[in-house]
Amino acid sequence: MHNWFRGAVVVLAAALAGCTAPPPGPEPTAAPTGIATDPGPYDSGPVAAPATGARLGAWVKPRVWGQDGRRAAVTGYEESLDRSLDIVNTYRRFDEKFLTLTDREFMARGVTVMLSWASGDTRSIVEGHHDDLIRAQARRVRAAQRPVLLRYRWEMDRPNLRATMWSGADFVAAWRHTRRIFDEERVTNASWVWCPTAEGFVRGDAPDFYPGDDAVDWTCVDVYAGQRFRSLAELMDPFLRWAAARPKPIIVGEFGVAREWGSAGRAAWLRDAAVLFKANPQIKAVAYFESDPDGNPPKGQFQLSDDPPAFAAFTELARDPYFNPAG
Repeated sequence: MHNWFRGAVVVLAAALAGCTAPPPGPEPTAAPTGIATDPGPYDSGPVAAPATGARLGAWVKPRVWGQDGRRAAVTGYEESLDRSLDIVNTYRRFDEKFLTLTDREFMARGVTVMLSWASGDTRSIVEGHHDDLIRAQARRVRAAQRPVLLRYRWEMDRPNLRATMWSGADFVAAWRHTRRIFDEERVTNASWVWCPTAEGFVRGDAPDFYPGDDAVDWTCVDVYAGQRFRSLAELMDPFLRWAAARPKPIIVGEFGVAREWGSAGRAAWLRDAAVLFKANPQIKAVAYFESDPDGNPPKGQFQLSDDPPAFAAFTELARDPYFNPAG
């Protein structure tokens, strides 16, 4: 072999070794099957589940924090989709006051606000140390006079929250304590949403945190194709099998597919998601997590609006009549 040819081979091999393989596309899967097939009707509290189809919502991260930024984020997102959102998700610390100016604006035009409310230490809640705070929050919800989804301490099953959740039994006691105070304050416009992670059903510990059918209005799950690229049908299967036995409507409180998996993979994943939602008519609402959280790597970035092929697939879902129910 001539030296020049040998050198070219070495250079080519080195270049190929340094190439990064493109993100994998969707793995072949069977068509999503119906597991949670009970169409209702349900006793879902003041936020009624639609008779057919599913409502669409989102958390839309503002570019600039504040009321103006949030208003611009949501309205801009709606303009891009050419439709209004049915549900707007928002996050509140335990001691952060309900409801903001933009919450009230959204509610005034018929949007359902989903209050994702972080709680404090479950044992201190049960011991009554936060009763005044809880009562004040309850009065703010009552004063709104419009139905809200109250997603109390979502993802309570996450291992990194165990220091404040303590155990499933402690969380259940805190949930019931908090709801009892809301009942004492005559709050009749909140539907209580119980929302663990999909991973908690894979591990098997999420059901330990369930407060009971008498204390929950909607069951819920947060599910992402983040660290691993798996179809939504595979990711949600353990939860759906559990939820199918509950006489409750389901809301997918957060779902997302990471930027890491490429535009084509994300678009295919979202189209499969629409099929899955339709195959399980107990799913009565879905809310996308439209956000690239600060500092997250590509596997933790879920914004779609700056990824045209992926956003086009989500727009298809958003404009599908199934996700625009009349009732």
